[in-house]
Amino acid sequence: MEPKKIALLVGAVVVALVTALLARQMFVKSATPVAIAAPIQFSQPTGPKVLVATRALPIGTILTEGDFKFQQWPKDLIKGAYYVEGKLDKNVLRGSVVRNEMSAGQPLMMGSFVHPGDRVFLAAALGPGMRAITVAVRAETSVAGFVFPGDRVDVMLTQSVEGTGGGPALKTSETIVRNMRVLATDQRTASEDKDGKKEVKTFNTVTLEATPRIAEKIAVAQTIGMLTLSLRPIADNTAELERAIAAGEVNVPTSGDPKADRKLALTVAAQPLDSNPTFVTGADVSRFQRRSAAMTGPAAARPVERVPAGGVKIEDAKAPTVRVARGNTVTEVPIGSK
Repeated sequence: MEPKKIALLVGAVVVALVTALLARQMFVKSATPVAIAAPIQFSQPTGPKVLVATRALPIGTILTEGDFKFQQWPKDLIKGAYYVEGKLDKNVLRGSVVRNEMSAGQPLMMGSFVHPGDRVFLAAALGPGMRAITVAVRAETSVAGFVFPGDRVDVMLTQSVEGTGGGPALKTSETIVRNMRVLATDQRTASEDKDGKKEVKTFNTVTLEATPRIAEKIAVAQTIGMLTLSLRPIADNTAELERAIAAGEVNVPTSGDPKADRKLALTVAAQPLDSNPTFVTGADVSRFQRRSAAMTGPAAARPVERVPAGGVKIEDAKAPTVRVARGNTVTEVPIGSK
């Protein structure tokens, strides 16, 4: 190849490379810059600490220590009705009843609670349509005094059922109501002493929250036998909701609204239930006890025949008869006779 042509070819390659580099540099400079999100720095409030709710508090809630806590709050947003740390003792709220509904994180305000000892305390603690009923208990029937206001209990009825056929009575126990809220023990509406410490005391009466019908059932149950309280764990609320939905005792909202679902859960958690009672008889505990009460009479009377060694049948009971009326004459005819 001629030197002149080689020089032209090399020159063309050099020009193409320079052009490509210049074009690339132009495109890089004109490209849209990528926005990089910087972490947002939230400034912590510098004001004093105020009491806030740690969870949603419906009307009638009996406050416990875990329902509120001190939290930093902006100084410019503090109101005179807030409970400010250092100025008021938070122990005064233990055992109080919520008068106005509050959401989680909302500051607690004076005047929104009814304190133990106030004249309207018990009425404020009752939910809409509910009643307060008092039952007599002993240490062995009230979890040895470890039942406090705000707890949930089941109520069991234990009784002896006398039969008409003689012999020992039928021993039985049944759970007649579940998920009842304790309002007071004796005349105490708070479970802490003046220093805010848990105080375990035996008591003779317990006041429970009930619907009007359940209150009537408990009043009758106290005349039948002995009532025993069975303490429920807090975790049972979810299981009780699932059971109530499966049994058709509550209506499930179809709107898919989270607020409606939350309201439903709170309603079931606060509702005493007297459906699907469970029971245990003496035979379930001991083989020497009865499973049902002994009964005699027309329903139990039937001919019982035994064949002794001699082969002669002996009637142990009178055969049932039928009364036949012919005009003014009434005769008894044994069943099976001609």
